[in-house]
Amino acid sequence: MYSLIPVGRVRSPLTARGGPRQADEGAPAAWLELDARYAPAARGLRPGDEILLLTWLDRGDRGVMEVHPRGKPEAPLTGVFSTRSPDRPNPIGLHRVRIAEADGETRFRVDALEAIDGTPILDLKPVLGDVSER
Repeated sequence: MYSLIPVGRVRSPLTARGGPRQADEGAPAAWLELDARYAPAARGLRPGDEILLLTWLDRGDRGVMEVHPRGKPEAPLTGVFSTRSPDRPNPIGLHRVRIAEADGETRFRVDALEAIDGTPILDLKPVLGDVSER
């Protein structure tokens, strides 16, 4: 057994499933609100940074193994590991976002994010360019 501890929550105008499915499909900007105890871990995050945001898709159905991609019943059933469905055995969300604004040490506005308000944040990681730059 493994345990994951959320480090914060997404604050978004999206309140239910069924909204934009991907960032490039009209997902709104959202705020990442980290718990204050993780402020030292956020040191160095700045507007303009591109990050990988890992979330726990807490409203996902962990028993789903196959879906009709993009919710289209005419599409053949496909295994969830080859889709971006939030319904999966371990509903981990992976989002590539850009920090647009920082409000203090633990609050960051990001560009288009398709996560629902209240979604737990598991981790943030920088998108690496040339590894020699880091």
